[in-house]
Amino acid sequence: MNDYKVTSNISLKNSKTKVVINDAEKELKKVRKQLGKLQDTLYAHGKYAVLVCLQGMDTSGKDSLIREVFKDFNARGVEVHSFKVPTELELKHDYLWRHYIVLPSRGKFGVFNRTHYENVLVTRVHPGYIMGENIPDVHSVDDINEAFWNKRFDQINNFEKHLAESGTIIFKFYLNLSKQEQKNRLLRRLRKQEKNWKFSPGDLKERKLWDKYQTYYEDAINRTSKPHAPWYTIPADDKPSARYLVAKTMFDALSAYTDIKEPELDDDIKANIELYKQQLNNE
Repeated sequence: MNDYKVTSNISLKNSKTKVVINDAEKELKKVRKQLGKLQDTLYAHGKYAVLVCLQGMDTSGKDSLIREVFKDFNARGVEVHSFKVPTELELKHDYLWRHYIVLPSRGKFGVFNRTHYENVLVTRVHPGYIMGENIPDVHSVDDINEAFWNKRFDQINNFEKHLAESGTIIFKFYLNLSKQEQKNRLLRRLRKQEKNWKFSPGDLKERKLWDKYQTYYEDAINRTSKPHAPWYTIPADDKPSARYLVAKTMFDALSAYTDIKEPELDDDIKANIELYKQQLNNE
């Protein structure tokens, strides 16, 4: 799945938003079972964690992707966290704190539905939000300049480098949705009564800022796609294909870790397995 891995600067305008894979749903079922088995091995091995970061415009399919890709995981092996507007408590800490405290432990998958990148995306489109962080050197929106963003990108890169060096395998997926498909999905929310709850008038306000978001997404991806924490731009107009691409990308990359395997039994235990069976059978 290296076709979607960002290894040099990209242009989102020239990136695919739609790929249709034959039998995507059938193929997803196969690979998600393989992923589930791999997670069991990861848990037994106990040396790596996996962090899956999902970003995308509204309606890009993050929620349904999480539901379908991780369906065959042992419940103990995956934790999902959705990050919304920071709470009063979260704003009393640095912006990475709320993400750091829910990172996956070794042996587990952690899924971030929206991520620490919101702090260089939404806040860049709406810099006034930064004022709520009460940063000592930021006295007005005028202080939120290019130097501010450069520093924040450095902090994010250092954060991810530290995680990777500590044993966290990082996947960052940008679900690349077209503006037309977003329109179709928003209209679907309005037409189907059971989907109405998903719609917010704020979605239309943010849609008017589409070009700004695309500019800042592109910049964030280009600045932070690193060998230890790569971005993948996944065409998202066709949901089944997008889900399969995400699952297959993770499985292929994790399968390359030849050291992830179940630990061998202690020699004494291995030598006495038949004895233990006999003891149980004789109860």
